[in-house]
Amino acid sequence: MKYFYFYDLETSGLDPRYDRIMQFAGQRTDLDLNPIGDPDNFFIKISEDTLPSPDALMVTGITPQITLDEGLTEAEAAKKIYNEIFVPDTTIVGFNNIRFDDEFIRHLMWRNFYDPYEWSWKDGRSRWDLLDVVRMTRALRPDGIDWPFDKDNKPTNRLELITSRNGLNHYKAHDALSDVMALIDVAKLIKSKQNQLFDFLLKIRDKNKLKEIVNLDDKKPFVYVSGKYSGDYNKATVVFPITTGPNNSVIVYDLRFDPTKFVNLSVKKITESINASWEQKKDPNYLAIPVKKLAFNRCPAVAPLITLDAQDGWKKMKIEKSTIENHIKTLLERPDFVENIRSAYEKNIEFKPLKDSEGQLYDSFLPDKDKIRLESIQKSSETDIADLHPEFIDERLSSLFLRYKARSFPNSLSQDECQIWEKWRSDRITSQLPKFIESMQRLDKQISDENRRFILEELQLYLESVLPVELP
Repeated sequence: MKYFYFYDLETSGLDPRYDRIMQFAGQRTDLDLNPIGDPDNFFIKISEDTLPSPDALMVTGITPQITLDEGLTEAEAAKKIYNEIFVPDTTIVGFNNIRFDDEFIRHLMWRNFYDPYEWSWKDGRSRWDLLDVVRMTRALRPDGIDWPFDKDNKPTNRLELITSRNGLNHYKAHDALSDVMALIDVAKLIKSKQNQLFDFLLKIRDKNKLKEIVNLDDKKPFVYVSGKYSGDYNKATVVFPITTGPNNSVIVYDLRFDPTKFVNLSVKKITESINASWEQKKDPNYLAIPVKKLAFNRCPAVAPLITLDAQDGWKKMKIEKSTIENHIKTLLERPDFVENIRSAYEKNIEFKPLKDSEGQLYDSFLPDKDKIRLESIQKSSETDIADLHPEFIDERLSSLFLRYKARSFPNSLSQDECQIWEKWRSDRITSQLPKFIESMQRLDKQISDENRRFILEELQLYLESVLPVELP
C-alpha cells in the first residue's frame, strides 16, 4: 500500500441499483494522512431515465440541472474513477462506504462495462471503512476525543457532530468534498490519540489477518462493533463464532444474551426472525435472535478479547467474563441449535432475483470471454461505438449496452434502438412517478426555506423535461 484515497458520494437516493451518483469527491493522501495533489470533485450527469428522490436533494442541495450543466457522463466518470483515481496500491476509504458508497461504485462500473469488483482489490488495492473504526475507538479507547451525543443524550457517531465537538473544520455537511476533508481530519484525530488501535484495525482489513481472530477451527470470543448492535453499548459487544454463513461469512452469537432462551427454536422460527422486515421487527411480539452474519469482505472491526484487559475494557463494555463463559458453555452443549442457525441462513436470500439487468449485478460473475468485450467498449469513441455490435455470452449485458449508449453516447443509437430506449425509459419514469409526486406534494406543504423551494421548482422543471411522450 502506498496511498489512502478518501472519498464520498452524494446520490439521487438510497438504492445503488436504481439511484445514481450525482457528486463524487475525494482526496489522495500518503500513509501519514498528508494530502497528495489536488482533490477530485465533480458532478455526474443524471440521465433522463431517473427521477431523483426529492428528500435526498433537500439534504444535498444538488439539482438535476447542476449535474447536466457541469457534470461528466456516467461513462466519463467511470473511466476517470477506474483509471485515474482508484489506482494500484491504494486503500480506498470512506465513512459507511462498505455498505453505501462502494455499492454505488460497483453499480456504476456494472452499467458502464468495467469489472464491478476489480477497482477494490486488484493490483494492491483494498477497502477500509472508518465508521466502524470510529465505533470501536469510542467503545474501547475513547480517551483524547470529545464524543458527541444526540438531542436525547444518546451516543451518536455522525461525522458532522464529531468534527464540531473536536474543533475540526467541516464547512458544509453533506457536500461530498467537505465530508471528505472532515473524514481525513477525523482519521488524523484517531491516529494521533489512539495510534495503536488505528494501525491494528488498518491491518485486519486484510481477510487473512481477520481470520486469525475470527476462526471456526479454533473458536474464541472476540470484540465486534456493528451498526446492528445497541447504541447503549456504543455499538460494541463480545461475540462467539458458531458456524459458516453464506457468501464467505461467519455467523456470530452476541454473548450479552443467554442462549437458553433460543436453543429450542425450530429452523422455521429462526428463519422467520432473521428474515423479518423492518416493520415486523418493530412489532412488540417480534423475537430477535442475537445472531449476525460477519462478512469477511466488508472490513469488520474486531479485536481479540485480551483487548478488554487494558484501560478498563470490561467496565467500558459493561459485560462480565463469567457471563461470556457461561453463554459459550451453553452454545457448545447445543450443536443442534447451531445447526438450525446454519440451516436458517442457508434459506435466507440476501439478494432476491430481479427481472431487469440494471439490478442483476449479483446474479453471477461475468464470463471471462465477455471481459475482453468490456475492454473494447471502454476504448470506443462515440463514432466507434455506433458500429460496435458485441455478441455477449452473458445475456444481461445486451440490454445494458443499449442503455450505456443512450446515456453517454446518444448520437450512436439507430432509429430502432431509440425506440427501444424510449419505451424502456418511459416505463421506468412511469414506475417512479407516483412516489416522486407524493414526495413533492408533501415537501411543498412543509418547506418555506427559499433555497429548498428553489430545489423543488428545479425538480418540477426537470420532471416536465423527462416525462415520456407517447410512442407511435
